Amino acid sequence: MLKLNTFSITARDEKTGQFGVAVSTKVPAVGCLCPFVKAGVGAIATQSFVNPYIGINGLKYLEEGLSAQQVMERILQEDPEPAIRQFGIVDKQGNAVAFSGDKCDGWYGHVTGPNYAIAGNMLVGEETIQEMKKSFDSTSELTLAERLIAAMEAGQAAGGDKRGRQSASLKVYSTEEYPLVDLRVDEHPDPVKELRRIFEVAQKELFPFVEMLPTLKNPAGKFDFESSREMGLLQDEK
Repeated sequence: MLKLNTFSITARDEKTGQFGVAVSTKVPAVGCLCPFVKAGVGAIATQSFVNPYIGINGLKYLEEGLSAQQVMERILQEDPEPAIRQFGIVDKQGNAVAFSGDKCDGWYGHVTGPNYAIAGNMLVGEETIQEMKKSFDSTSELTLAERLIAAMEAGQAAGGDKRGRQSASLKVYSTEEYPLVDLRVDEHPDPVKELRRIFEVAQKELFPFVEMLPTLKNPAGKFDFESSREMGLLQDEK
């Protein structure tokens, strides 16, 4: 059983309706099993003795119309070992819930607010999630992706995972079935800092391209070669 001692934030942007999860841990490739997000539906982070079906089934229940609270109750009824789980859920109305089983390791806990749930276990202390909360509450002028990264940076600065650092992930969905942002640091001595670096590169070299892709409302997309060259997204042939 894979144990993800992590700190994470699961959130919704009230202005845009975007959903996202950011997470870091002392295990490789946290992005493959912890964050679950679906456009127009919700977001879930699952951790501690991780059960991916909390995210998989949880999104399905949210899509069926259950609230975050109802999904949490159903998940806890279905899971044979709820005491070792930790997760956060945000639904499309911005309702947020979180759960920390009493058999999670080290310092563990969670905090919720309108549109966000923050949780962590095996942490240096409560300061990690409290500083993440302060950051998210004070950055409403930023995009959701930027707010999530800033919250992770605040959590890491306050201590983060007691065992150290290894991987981090940022996932945000907007209106499409594909992600608006999906960045991962799978093995690095300072993954949150590296996630920020990759995000800044993506701001220039990836996100402008994503904005041109086909959408449900515009299946042709907005791509044109000239503007792509001007932004440096294409190289002229020599």
